[in-house]
Amino acid sequence: MTSSNLIRIGLIINPLAGLGGSVALKGSDGAATAAQALALGAQPQAQHRTMQALKQLGAWSEQVQFYCGSDELGEQVLQQLGLPHQVVYHPSTQPSTAADTQAMARMFATEQPVDLLLFAGGDGTARDICAVYPDDRPVLGIPAGVKIHSGVYAISPAAAGKVLQKLVSGELTSVTRADVMDIDEEAFRAGTVRAKRYGEMMVPAELQYIQAVKMGGKESDELVLADIAADVIESMEDDTLYIMGSGSTVAAVMEELGLANTLLGVDVIAAGQLLAQDVTAKQLEALVTAHAGPVKLVITVIGGQGHILGRGNQQLSPAVIRHVGVENMIVVATKRKLQLLNGRPLLVDTGDPELDQELTGLQTVTCGYHDQVLVRIAGV
Repeated sequence: MTSSNLIRIGLIINPLAGLGGSVALKGSDGAATAAQALALGAQPQAQHRTMQALKQLGAWSEQVQFYCGSDELGEQVLQQLGLPHQVVYHPSTQPSTAADTQAMARMFATEQPVDLLLFAGGDGTARDICAVYPDDRPVLGIPAGVKIHSGVYAISPAAAGKVLQKLVSGELTSVTRADVMDIDEEAFRAGTVRAKRYGEMMVPAELQYIQAVKMGGKESDELVLADIAADVIESMEDDTLYIMGSGSTVAAVMEELGLANTLLGVDVIAAGQLLAQDVTAKQLEALVTAHAGPVKLVITVIGGQGHILGRGNQQLSPAVIRHVGVENMIVVATKRKLQLLNGRPLLVDTGDPELDQELTGLQTVTCGYHDQVLVRIAGV
């Protein structure tokens, strides 16, 4: 597998997470509490629990690339397991602090973008990451803290490993938004549970093949397409230019909007109105360049092949795709169509090899109303 097709995972370990549990401190937020826990004989658990999760990736080690912090922030665990990794962060102080967690999360969002942010800690760690990491990018927590009230954690390190296996092996993995919760440690130590919601993050969920099923345990294409259309339309914003790709799934969105559609062509809409129909690449480049606001692209998967770009939609030139950006691609498909790929990745063949490499990684695919899965994109 070429480096462009590897699943990129950013790893953050909070080495102080969980210290307070064994010595009855009800948490370990803050350097003073962590120091107190260590003085009482607490043993760090975060690295051990991370290892429990990641040791399940041994058979897939050639399909992943980890990015991590030095020493106990991730490097030590990955070295022991022999998993491919690159150290991209060095803390300025020892022990590391919440500021280091946030600095790494920011790095994985911008300077060193990853397909999945994996972190080991507790609710305090989740709060730190939620405060700085985009809520539309998938994360997964390995439970290692005293307080685990947030829905962003797997039920156990082993369960986190199973989810990682699904992602890396190409299985359909649903995603959902989960709350980041935390409690007031001082109040908790006084016997009062005072929980507060701090936001939400996108996490892999247990796979549910039939969330959109409405007839006899099988997907009804007509109803599923209506669900997909409803989800896409609900998220549309008036200041955004939408490029509507070819195919019947995209056509269902146009039909729901009451707009004429070019089934085997590309149309352009904004504010619920049709601006241009069956456009050429040059026309499209002119439209996106002239538009002052955001531009998004709605495309679907070619059944049986898995292509999302470069087959039947060459109007989407490299210049247009770069203008849009992978973060603004809305991929839609039924789960039935994805299942027929038998674990094969989605494919891109834009005619620009460098762009194809930039587009590889995990992509969110809308499969129903508020129903999404993660699927890997690979170059051809």
